[in-house]
Amino acid sequence: MQFSVSWLRSLVNPSLTTEELAHTLTMAGLEVEEMEPVAPAFDKVVVAQVISREKHPDADRLSLCQVDAGEHGTLQIVCGAPNVAAGLKVPCALVGARLPGDFQIKQAKVRGIESSGMLCSAKELGIADDAGGLLVLPDNAPVGQDIRQYLDLDDTLITIKLTPNRADCLSLSGIAREVAALTTAPLALPAVAPVAAAITDRRAVVLDAPTACPRYMGRIIKGVNAAAATPDWMKQRLERCGIRSISAAVDVTNYVMLELGQPMHAFDNAKLSGAMHVRFPNPGEQVLLLNGQTVAPASDVALIADEAHALALAGIMGGDESGVTDATTEIFLESAFFAPDAIAGKARALGFSSDSSFRFERGVDFALQGKALERATQFILDICGGQPGPVVEAVEAAHLPQRKPVQLRSQRVVKVLGIPLDAAQIGKLLSGLGLDCKPAGEGFLVTPPSHRFDIEIEEDLIEEVGRLYGYDNIVARPPKALMQMMPLPEEKRGPMALRRRVADLGYQETINFSFVEAAWEADFSGNDNPILLANPIASQMGVMRTSLIGGLVNVLVTNRKRQQERVRVFEIGRTFFADKDGQPVQGYRQPRRLAALAAGSALPEQWGGESRKVDFYDLKADVETLFTGRELRFEKLDHPALHPGRSATVLLDDHPVGVLGELHPRWVQKYDLGTAPVVFELELPPLLEQPFPVYREVSRFPAVVRDLALIVSQETPWQALRDTLKKAAPAIVRDIELFDLYQGKGVAEGRKSLAFRVVMQDTQKTLEDAEVESAVAGLVAAAEQSFAAELRR
Repeated sequence: MQFSVSWLRSLVNPSLTTEELAHTLTMAGLEVEEMEPVAPAFDKVVVAQVISREKHPDADRLSLCQVDAGEHGTLQIVCGAPNVAAGLKVPCALVGARLPGDFQIKQAKVRGIESSGMLCSAKELGIADDAGGLLVLPDNAPVGQDIRQYLDLDDTLITIKLTPNRADCLSLSGIAREVAALTTAPLALPAVAPVAAAITDRRAVVLDAPTACPRYMGRIIKGVNAAAATPDWMKQRLERCGIRSISAAVDVTNYVMLELGQPMHAFDNAKLSGAMHVRFPNPGEQVLLLNGQTVAPASDVALIADEAHALALAGIMGGDESGVTDATTEIFLESAFFAPDAIAGKARALGFSSDSSFRFERGVDFALQGKALERATQFILDICGGQPGPVVEAVEAAHLPQRKPVQLRSQRVVKVLGIPLDAAQIGKLLSGLGLDCKPAGEGFLVTPPSHRFDIEIEEDLIEEVGRLYGYDNIVARPPKALMQMMPLPEEKRGPMALRRRVADLGYQETINFSFVEAAWEADFSGNDNPILLANPIASQMGVMRTSLIGGLVNVLVTNRKRQQERVRVFEIGRTFFADKDGQPVQGYRQPRRLAALAAGSALPEQWGGESRKVDFYDLKADVETLFTGRELRFEKLDHPALHPGRSATVLLDDHPVGVLGELHPRWVQKYDLGTAPVVFELELPPLLEQPFPVYREVSRFPAVVRDLALIVSQETPWQALRDTLKKAAPAIVRDIELFDLYQGKGVAEGRKSLAFRVVMQDTQKTLEDAEVESAVAGLVAAAEQSFAAELRR
């Protein structure tokens, strides 16, 4: 909410500077988001009156003016403004004045005529973006007075960021209450006296939807001049709060809303028929709103209607057909309480928001309607004239919010806040907020006022005590406890150690949002039913991720747009699932994963060798490095994000722990990535385990190496063949590794030759030829039996 400090100080004026006031509000939970002066710095500008205007003898578009500047005498000024005329009161910059933009006014000659100052527009004073001429001041502006003082240009605009529970501070009166409680400065809220009825005209009110609107008040005012001008002081306060002036009647309702916090609406009484009803819509019913939008409200959206048709969306926006115009001579003034649950989300569902709905959905003081109605009535009579009728009220007390007393224990306050406060201090702090505090046992029985919707439990009151005492005044004490830092087992490593290991491989860490585009889920996870966010912070962040790949691809897209060819990034984060193995689970699963992406050249630019693109095997090596000491297996994979022929499942002890592969060509094209990146995504828990080193005796005897070239079917995976050989290997076989793949002359079509290097060694003796040949024969026999393999000779 934006407000004027000058207006606030008219209600409560603590002995604080504006900066100190802003800090006090922020520390009390009303965060000051922005402070902006009403006008930039300038000086020596006064209110002046044009005595006479003559045409400049040597210029068609210039005027020679005699100007009364009060105590500064009568000045001769050359002016080029089209609207300058005798009798006008305008700002006048004296010689020596410094205007915004470091523009200094000097004694000068303009086309041979002496000019002793400058008549100013609003733009030249920095208080408007454009200007069609001089800033014309009211006739009663005192000649000679400093323009900053006259227009209150030393004012400051403060914007506070309120949490949803503090709707009581969506008005100047609410903020003033807070400041008075925080600073003990006297509070001077406007006195509102009932306006006596001058006519008997009245309009009945019927509450057909009391759950949505338990209180509705209104009165007729006849003989008004709706075309009357809004006073400058009121327009100024509205504009400084971010609301433009529309017409006198509308400005009054907006002013009362800002001053007291009660949204109001004025209807053209001549356009109404019969009683006013608060009801839910009929099937197919539509309303033309003040913003020009025609809406068909949902069945749970309350309407304001007369006997003939719907007039407005209750608590959201008025209707165009019953709105006040300059031709209006009688109005019906509405002041009502609408339940927060009846308004919350309704305006957003229709695609817009309003000041009224913003306040009602957070909670408006349900005892304020009568006071606001009397305040607005008096303003309308003062500005537009007219004769008021009696106040009509319809109320369903059973549906009004209940203010139940809350028990507050003094010792509980001391324990939670950790500050020494006695009962007298606690009572004084809470009473300063207008809370009804009655001593009860070892504490208080506190009844919240009607404007506080956020006080329901003891902790709410403790928070109020802490705010008023001052968070700055609470001494920070380090916790004291008998604690021992337990060492991490050698078989475990922390996430930070893993981050450093991945960074050592040349990757840079990135952190992405857990909520992503629905398209990412469909593209990179094949997930057409993602977890939806109830209230996303942006339309493109509407679902929870089940994979980290989308975020890394987005990082690559950003780097590609900045001509970064080589990109290597990783992320450790949570993914979110509503099921486990296809079955619903309680709450959501949130497994942590590590994902990495590499694109561009395999190595940084250098002179020592030819450049090549990163490929599947580069990242396969990185994955094996992260699992050092444990043997991985890689099997062919069909994954929606990955190339079908260049991807694999990563298995550890026959359990899948992740995926690895080149990004699918369709996504490379869709996201305009150029060359295809390679990615891997691994479950985090297995990566945080590291096997305890086990001693193995180093043999003093020589190793024997044999190469086996086995011809098998083209479809046989080398991994499966290697697994079979390992199972059949006797104890003397230390290692079996693939070193060659051959297809061509000497190998039948549909077949391939896989060459394995077999290393054999014994720690107790030198191997004999018979042992070696027996081991090789057993390996060949196992391959023949399982895969119909032939030994290539």
